[in-house]
Amino acid sequence: MTRLHVHRYGPTGPLRLLALHGLTGHGKRWAPLATQHLPEIAVAAPDLIGHGRSTWDAPWTIEANVAALTELIERDAERPVVIVAHSFGCALAMHLAAAHPDQVAALVLLDPAIGLDGGWMREIADAMLASPDYADPTEARAAKTNGSWADVDPAVVDDELDEHLVALPGGRYGWRISMPAMMSYWSELARDIVLPPNGIGTTVVRAAWTSPCYVTERLTTALAERLGSDFRLATFECDHMVAETKPAEVAALIRERMI
Repeated sequence: MTRLHVHRYGPTGPLRLLALHGLTGHGKRWAPLATQHLPEIAVAAPDLIGHGRSTWDAPWTIEANVAALTELIERDAERPVVIVAHSFGCALAMHLAAAHPDQVAALVLLDPAIGLDGGWMREIADAMLASPDYADPTEARAAKTNGSWADVDPAVVDDELDEHLVALPGGRYGWRISMPAMMSYWSELARDIVLPPNGIGTTVVRAAWTSPCYVTERLTTALAERLGSDFRLATFECDHMVAETKPAEVAALIRERMI
């Protein structure tokens, strides 16, 4: 059994909402959304393999994460769950729905990263490998706020650093992640798109300020053709960190998909 560290929010009882973070993230990022906007819903937000306090052991693949998430659902849920996911987490959610449609009631996918260009993924991986850490927490914070976290509340950025930034042996600072796992996952994002089966309602949120755009026309067209009226595309005026900048709007989309 793969060990996942799971953050739980809401009432005790069977799991109803599974929340999957993006690449280099952690499950506690979902705390504001869960506690402030969905307090009545039982939420599980795991640290994915190679992230946070979950196992960092290989393999670092979509399939390994799907297997671990399937175990979590089987253990903690009594009926199919709604999945809200961000970026890389959306790839996991779509693969999970395809492999185990009986476990998934609906999907809410926030700026999904799946089926992306392999050359682009190589460039991102090269850049991360060349500059994997920071001289101090101030530099780490600037890396966030000068990038896709620019429109996130500063208090949320503070929480991110408190939870996820750690001192490294050489005196520098880095995120609580396995760098080898991250290199593997950038490659996973270049894999072919795997669609959820018919009948699983799917909402995709496209972040208008993400550049280059993660949500491709190929993805949205394929989902529309597969799901028909069960597919919805929404565009939010924000950067990539959708749940952190638009939590009320994301919560409303989740409630639309709850059974």
